[in-house]
Amino acid sequence: MRETAMFPLSSVLMPYMPLPLRIFESRYLVMLGNLLDEEDPHFGVVLIERGPEAGGGEQRFSTGTLARVSRVAAREEDLQLVAIGGGRFEVEEWLDDAPYPRAIVRELPMPEWNDGLTPLRDRAERTVRRLLSVAAEFAELSWDADIELADDPAHACWQLAGIAPLGTLDHLALLRCSSLAQLLTDLIARCEDAEPLLTAPAPDRAFQSELEDLLDDGDAGGESPPKPPSGPGDGSA
Repeated sequence: MRETAMFPLSSVLMPYMPLPLRIFESRYLVMLGNLLDEEDPHFGVVLIERGPEAGGGEQRFSTGTLARVSRVAAREEDLQLVAIGGGRFEVEEWLDDAPYPRAIVRELPMPEWNDGLTPLRDRAERTVRRLLSVAAEFAELSWDADIELADDPAHACWQLAGIAPLGTLDHLALLRCSSLAQLLTDLIARCEDAEPLLTAPAPDRAFQSELEDLLDDGDAGGESPPKPPSGPGDGSA
């Protein structure tokens, strides 16, 4: 176990993924100044469970990723930092947040790769890249569907989890996987569950607008809102 400077965020850092940060809060400027005095500066990244990202007082999940400082650039009003995700950990104890968040952490073993996982990894890569292509039609994404992955197959597994356009709690669940087989299987399942939600037809906005108008009229008059009109036979609108 070791004492580690901590940086709670509203996103999950996966091993072997880059983490760009804009440092402007005084507590993290102090933290970074102390880290840069070390030979190999690292800090821990955990997902915020609730509360704001800036200002302190947030509640945090206990599983996180160590981040190694790769590059720092000073600007007029802040510092730009790039770190790279490394090993995973569990928080054993949170320490006083003064002068910046710190915790006693227990590092988790990194699961090993075996070549028998190659077909599963290939399937996961196809699934993630397909979901990225679909999601790009609806939103601006951080990662392109044709992004290159690490040559090391174990590193690439974590990178696939990191670039997958999923929710933060999905990413947290993936980070907690104890084997690469579990990681790849869970990643495929979560991506396949997400794809129909992206491709589902848009709701009938005309009907929704009419319904909202009816509800508004009912609220304005102080009476119960009227029910939507029913069609003949089966009661459907």
